[in-house]
Amino acid sequence: MTSAPSPFFTPCEVLDSAALDLAELAHACRQPKEWVVQRVREDVLQIDTDAGTGNAGWRFSSRMLLRARRIAHLEDTYDADPQLAALAADLMEEVAALRQLLGQRGPHSP
Repeated sequence: MTSAPSPFFTPCEVLDSAALDLAELAHACRQPKEWVVQRVREDVLQIDTDAGTGNAGWRFSSRMLLRARRIAHLEDTYDADPQLAALAADLMEEVAALRQLLGQRGPHSP
């Protein structure tokens, strides 16, 4: 019996050199631009570069895209507060990092 994939984890290739602008990130998350701006102002999402005044120069990494999609999903599905959704995303990222570390050490490492 195969288990269904978790809605909180979307396998993807994270490309650190790739950068999305505000409109691209909003589109990828299926949210309005104002949603992204509000999450940046609340320090739930972080911009990678700010190329000037206003949000026109904002750039977001693909890692931030994955985080934003998780947060949007949690907010929409569970009517979660943005800060609570960000905390849950933090925990998911930490679990993924720990699993990766365990995988690198091998199944029988002390």
